[in-house]
Amino acid sequence: QVQLQESGPGLVKPSQTLSLTCTVSGGSITTKNYYWSWIRQPPGKGLEWVAAISYTGYTYYSPSLRSRTSISRDTSKNQFTLQLSSVTPEDTAVYYCARAPGPTVVADYWGHGTQVTVSS
Repeated sequence: QVQLQESGPGLVKPSQTLSLTCTVSGGSITTKNYYWSWIRQPPGKGLEWVAAISYTGYTYYSPSLRSRTSISRDTSKNQFTLQLSSVTPEDTAVYYCARAPGPTVVADYWGHGTQVTVSS
C-alpha cells in the first residue's frame, strides 16, 4: 500500500517561496511508469494540477504556473518537493501530493492534503 504524506508550512507571506515535501512509503518514486504529482484545490474551486516528476526524474509543469514552479526529488529519502515562488493570496489552497500514471490529476494514491494560506 503506497502512502504519501505532505509536509510544509501552513502559512506563507506574499512574495515568499512556498516549499512542500511529499514523503512516500510503501513504494519507490523510481518505480517504472509512475508520475509523482502536486495538485491543489483553492477554496470553492476544483482540483488544479500543478507539477509532476516522473520515475526517471523528468519534470512537467502547469503552463500557468511554470514560471514560478520547481519540482525535484530525493531518491535516497523517497521524497519529492514542490517550490512555488512569489506566492500571492491566489495560491491559497489545499495542496495534495499524489501518484499517477501520467502528469494529470487522475491519480491512484493521494496524500491527505495540507492547507497552505498565503497572507501577511
